[in-house]
Amino acid sequence: MKKFLFPVFIIFSFSAFSQSSKQVKWTYTSKKINDKIYEVHFTASINNNWHLYSQSAGDGPLSTEFTFTKNPLIALNGKTKESGKIKKVWEEAFKSEVRYYENAVDFVQTVNLKANAKTNLAGKVEFMVCNDHECLPPSQVDFSVKVGG
Repeated sequence: MKKFLFPVFIIFSFSAFSQSSKQVKWTYTSKKINDKIYEVHFTASINNNWHLYSQSAGDGPLSTEFTFTKNPLIALNGKTKESGKIKKVWEEAFKSEVRYYENAVDFVQTVNLKANAKTNLAGKVEFMVCNDHECLPPSQVDFSVKVGG
């Protein structure tokens, strides 16, 4: 029986991941602000009828979270900010008020370069999407964005 369950779990996990990936498309860009300061934009395009939770989602759902790989050439400047039309809604499933975005949201991280060099801001974003009927398991997506140069 154990031999049977392991492949089923792997298939289910892959299927759930691919479902979340189909509901949110991530794009990554950087914008030079001045000599050594860049804004890195993580833009989520969310399919109709789905929503992506804020970094401060509330009690219950998994908040969107960015984890950055250490890079000796980059210093993060403050926390990742959110830009979009946030919705605050009471969700009976979580018995709490939650915060999320529909259609699109732009997360922005400002970084300072410690030297005039080309490098990458890398890491991962973990997120959860739901619609009016279900929530998909959390997903993680790796990213790498060029900055500097």
